[in-house]
This record gives sequence, C-alpha cells and structure tokens, in this order.
Amino acid sequence: MSIDTHRRTLMNAAGALALSSVAALALAQSSQKSSKKPKERVIKVIAKKFVFVPNEIRVKQGETVLLQFTAPEVPMGFSLPDFAVRADIMPGKVATLRLTPDKSGSFDFLCDVFCGSGHEEMNGKLIVS
Repeated sequence: MSIDTHRRTLMNAAGALALSSVAALALAQSSQKSSKKPKERVIKVIAKKFVFVPNEIRVKQGETVLLQFTAPEVPMGFSLPDFAVRADIMPGKVATLRLTPDKSGSFDFLCDVFCGSGHEEMNGKLIVS
C-alpha cells in the first residue's frame, strides 16, 4: 500500500510539473507576440521628370516607414532637410530610406540632383501627425 501511495504522489507531482511547464510556455509565447515590433509600412515613391509620385506623404510621429524610391528616366535625388536624410535614386534600382519622424508638422522634400529644366519645381510634402 505504501508503494501505491508513493507512486500516486510521484504521478501527481509529475502531472503538476507538466502542466506548469505548458502554462509557462504559453505565457512566454504570448508575451513574445505582444512585444513584437509593428511591421514597418512601405511607401513607394516614383521620382520622374519633374515630380514625385506621390508628392504628399502622410505618416504618424514615431511611426517607422520605409520609403522605396524608383526613377524610370534619369538619376534623381531625395532630400528631406528637416530630418537630415537624403537618398540617391538611380534608374533601374530601388533606393530605400528608413524614416521615423520625431516631430510633427509639414516638411518639404525635394530633388537634390539636377534632372533637367523642371528640376527646381520638383518637390513635395511630408505631413507628420
């Protein structure tokens, strides 16, 4: 009889250990899911003579976005002086710029590589809310 009681105690302890292990794993997985960074939003921008498409980009303050630039015609540039960022945009390639705005407002961006007679008018707005 004492062997059966001892065996039963061991089985109960093993069962409790297994259940607590499963609960700990479930809790760990749950906290990992909630601590994952939100996926970065990708914004595709085409730089063509003599306009950015889109020429108005809206983001939230603190939101990380990936700006992906293409230029179908000639080399272009992208400059956002208020955030001290810029990119060279070459035809046939994608230029990627990661941006996390730390202030709100309306900010001008422009082409900073001479691209022809309409170059001076090639600009746009980043609106951060």
